[in-house]
Amino acid sequence: MSRTSRPDGPGRIPEGPGIPEGPGRTGARLRPRGLVDLRGERDAPALFSYPPGAVVVVSGLPGSGKSTLLRRWSGAAAAVDPRDVHEACEAVMPARVPYAVYRPWARFEHFRWLRAGARTGEPLLVHDCGSRPWMRRYLARAVGRQGRELHVVLLDVGAAEALAGQEARGRRAPGRAFARHERRLRQLVRRLSTEGAEVLPEAVSVVLLDRTSRQRPRSVEFAAAPPRVPGPRTAPDDGRRTSHTPRTAPGSTPGSAPGLPPGSPS
Repeated sequence: MSRTSRPDGPGRIPEGPGIPEGPGRTGARLRPRGLVDLRGERDAPALFSYPPGAVVVVSGLPGSGKSTLLRRWSGAAAAVDPRDVHEACEAVMPARVPYAVYRPWARFEHFRWLRAGARTGEPLLVHDCGSRPWMRRYLARAVGRQGRELHVVLLDVGAAEALAGQEARGRRAPGRAFARHERRLRQLVRRLSTEGAEVLPEAVSVVLLDRTSRQRPRSVEFAAAPPRVPGPRTAPDDGRRTSHTPRTAPGSTPGSAPGLPPGSPS
């Protein structure tokens, strides 16, 4: 295959509606809205539920566990992972050509995969380092035109934990790139912790996980929220007294059968 050939495309708890559903935290379903901070939560919800067609961006430092989380969720939606794009491009390039030479092509392919995934109308999982706000904004605009939502799950594990994760997987991000990602992500997490979800206006929800809580979410679903069960209706109290005497038909007296003259046997 020539160099211009293209590889195949993608295969703290808030107040209000982000609180997990169910009798307890363990095993509950979470329908996130706004900022949902689950850092330090050992019994975080096991199931995350998003609307049909939503795009969920999983962000974090290289080695923070994004790929592991996406593998657990991969049965629910297609995923776009830059590592997959890298390997797809590498597979069609001569072995003697270093990645630095065709990195621009790989980045273009990554964007093409994102665009293709966003256009399908189907739910999509996106692997992201968290330092590319343009990518989130692009996806939010693209899916927003279709009436769909963008959500973010951010893994806040710290640099040391992420570096250990890189060692465990046998791949290390370049030092300068890792430092840049770490600086931008640290700033983002700090702002989220102080200013709330308004920091990411393109996202309908932002869920924060750490090394403790990232193990809990075992699955994800894309389904409409169940209908709300209406409570008993009560008549408005406008201060007026109402009579409970039953209405009688014209020409009848209370206690007589409707339509019969008074005194007639019923």
